[in-house]
Amino acid sequence: MSDKIQHKSDFKKLNCCVIIPTYNNEQTIVSVIEDVLSFCDDVYVVNDGSTDQTNELLKPFKDKVTLIEYTANQGKGNAILLGFNEAYKDGFSYAITIDSDGQHYASDLPIFLKELQHEKNTVLIGSRSLNPELMSKGSSFANKFSNFWFLVETGVKLEDTQSGYRLYPLEPASKLKFFSKKYEFEIENIVRLSWKGCKVKNIPINVFYPKKEERISHFRPFYDFFRISILNFILVTLALVYFLPRSFGKMYKSKGFKRVLKEDIFQVGAPAHITATSIGFGVFMGIFPIWGYQLIVGFIIAHLLKLNKAIFFIFANISIPPMIPLILYLSYVLGSYIMGHGEWLISIDEIGFETIKTNILQYLIGSVALATIAGTAIGFISYGIIKLTGRKNSK
Repeated sequence: MSDKIQHKSDFKKLNCCVIIPTYNNEQTIVSVIEDVLSFCDDVYVVNDGSTDQTNELLKPFKDKVTLIEYTANQGKGNAILLGFNEAYKDGFSYAITIDSDGQHYASDLPIFLKELQHEKNTVLIGSRSLNPELMSKGSSFANKFSNFWFLVETGVKLEDTQSGYRLYPLEPASKLKFFSKKYEFEIENIVRLSWKGCKVKNIPINVFYPKKEERISHFRPFYDFFRISILNFILVTLALVYFLPRSFGKMYKSKGFKRVLKEDIFQVGAPAHITATSIGFGVFMGIFPIWGYQLIVGFIIAHLLKLNKAIFFIFANISIPPMIPLILYLSYVLGSYIMGHGEWLISIDEIGFETIKTNILQYLIGSVALATIAGTAIGFISYGIIKLTGRKNSK
């Protein structure tokens, strides 16, 4: 049995198909379909309202693939969702999506199948060799930007979140209701599937980068980047108000309140430097002059640094109403000294929002300095107390 016949057999055995979304890729669509058909018999091609010669080029394949066509361009996300729904209705359990621009190799399809045998409820994303010399600066930045926000929203670190070469479990992917159906869909779907309980991981693949003048891209830098930013704002908000509380609720049910409190919230037995840093960072963010956003920004950073978010939250509330006048006073006075005209003998009553508004730069400089000094000092003091207390308890 030849390798390609074996691969076709593996696709059948694993109940997996391939979905190819396409929009105005007349130069590459034929070769992509032919290459994929040599590995898999069950192929869905979604023509997302192409206006070039794609319609004519697809006609010879109507008996070889399942062709989904419509006249108005709806976006890549919509095309993929239609492919998901059709494949799921036809009884498939998994689908591999591959871009139609010729940058992906059909010869990498067996890599996904091999991994699928061990990773059933998993989204597999082909990790490209992201050579900065071959990639545009915009693409490199976009991928790093996407990787960062995926980490913030799920706690999962990936090397490549923008590759369109992916394997999806179809049951959860076809049942979710998504906000976006355009370019940014591929970010949303892996975040939402991760929240749904699917594992998301990278696997290495090859990638072909044509010469810059030969590349076809439908990415609109300003418009699409704006949409992606809006989507990430929504996802971060949902992560804070839904995903993290839900995760906590699941821990509570499985472990019990006392164990969750001890192990996951206050992390009894955690390294002293983690606890102390969580305390110091909480104080820092509680004073830092971004009123109204301190907790949101702080939770994101604490999550990325793997700090204790419960301890961070407690100490970030240093800016409670009774402490606000003192914080404003110290920030204002410290700022005056840094700017070279310091005076400590200022009544707290004289420092209100109007005074700060008039001398906003002085306040901001002083506030950042106070946050840094207080956070660092309290962090070091906490570290000393934790180490000293731990040493006494061990005797």
